[in-house]
Amino acid sequence: MKIKGHYQFSKEYQTILDEAIEIDPTFDYAYWAKSIAYLKSGDFVTWKKLIDKAVEYNPKEHLGYRGWCRYQFFRDYKGAIKDIEKLDSLVDYDIGQSQNGTYHLNIAKGLCYKAIGEKKKAIEIIQKQIQLNEEEKFLGTYDYLHLGVLYFETEKFEKAIDLFQKQSKTNELAENQYYLSLAYRKLDKISQYEASLVKSKELYIQDKKMSDPYSNPMDKIYLENIENEIKQHTIMK
Repeated sequence: MKIKGHYQFSKEYQTILDEAIEIDPTFDYAYWAKSIAYLKSGDFVTWKKLIDKAVEYNPKEHLGYRGWCRYQFFRDYKGAIKDIEKLDSLVDYDIGQSQNGTYHLNIAKGLCYKAIGEKKKAIEIIQKQIQLNEEEKFLGTYDYLHLGVLYFETEKFEKAIDLFQKQSKTNELAENQYYLSLAYRKLDKISQYEASLVKSKELYIQDKKMSDPYSNPMDKIYLENIENEIKQHTIMK
């Protein structure tokens, strides 16, 4: 209660938490709360020491958070998988969302498997979680997009297009139209390819694109990617 109203980086905030730890060295919340400022400031060594203590004393509460941070900030994909799978083994309830609410932790786990080259396993994990999300009517912001990109990368272009079209209905993005255009090009559907590429640039300029305040999301593209594709195929005058 005493830390309420204090800035996370302030001496007061940290001192109060230090006092709590002196009273109870196993108080996991205090370690977790202290760690946040170090994560945000870039002192990842101190963050790791503190969050590891929080996980040690309350793994069910903090494994998901540590796993997500390993994915989001450090690209420690194997470490993230280990944390998320450990959490799943400890609980008999839904393991929940990422800290920023963008993904179910299983979607994040699937993206980690993609990053280490296990795309087939990534598809299985993400597809299963999307089905559960659809049942709950609680889809992630980029769920269809990521699965569509995976299908595109494994040369299942028709399936990829189906997912990109679903993404268009839930949350249209420049990335979505960009990858959709690439899938159309692979199938020699040139008019659809051109239309999607033009739409992608329009959406990007309108700032309708993937974003995260702390890191670049997987499958994110940039205006340069779109313009290079346009120049390469000289579709615009």
